[in-house]
Amino acid sequence: MWDPQQYLAFDDHRSRPFFDLLSRVAAAEPRVVVDLGCGPGHLTAVLARRWPGAIVRALDSSPEMVAAARDRGIDATLGAVQEWQPSAETDVVVCNAVLQWVPGHPDLLARWMRELPTGAFLAVQVPGNFDAASHRAIRQVAARDDWRDSLGRAGILEPRAVLDPAGYADLLAAAGGAVDAWETTYLQRLSGEDPVLEWVTGTALRPVRGALDDAQWREFTAQLAPLLRNAYPRRADGTTWLPFRRVFAVAQKR
Repeated sequence: MWDPQQYLAFDDHRSRPFFDLLSRVAAAEPRVVVDLGCGPGHLTAVLARRWPGAIVRALDSSPEMVAAARDRGIDATLGAVQEWQPSAETDVVVCNAVLQWVPGHPDLLARWMRELPTGAFLAVQVPGNFDAASHRAIRQVAARDDWRDSLGRAGILEPRAVLDPAGYADLLAAAGGAVDAWETTYLQRLSGEDPVLEWVTGTALRPVRGALDDAQWREFTAQLAPLLRNAYPRRADGTTWLPFRRVFAVAQKR
């Protein structure tokens, strides 16, 4: 289950890659703009403001996120990105921090690129930090005897597969796109008690939370917290640095 409030707790940090991605989309007057994996809709509203003449549509697989987006006035639909298909009028597709959850997403991206009309833009951003200390710590705890069976079935023990910028560039170019691909590591300054745990609770720990009951969740996070504190020590001023790598690709259909 996605928690919109937990996700928005770090809104500035989570939103910055979206704006960096959107800055490379050169569409002038798109007919239809689609936000795949729209979350609570706060960034979908940015698309509507940038292209006021466009029809803006949104999709998310979480009922909670769709409800939050609709509360913001977003035309959000409940559904899986794997099942989405572009229309002949779809001129911009934005998929921000979603495809890391989708097995086999490179094939999905290639299909979207092929199906989009000539001149359309496909803009994608995925986290590229699955070998970071935070994620290694999550897998380390999940591999313990207490959790191995239940979390192994949920796929927690396997790192998520994302490509590097060259991988996405090759993929989208082969499917007919003119591609701009890059990566950025943001050094995020967090504050509060166990800030890295709070951060990953909003995203990376979602499958863990979904697989555990309340008591198990409290025990799992109690085991994880000291590993994260050790990996990301608090500075003298009380803040904590969290490096976070992101991978971007923007392709225009030839």
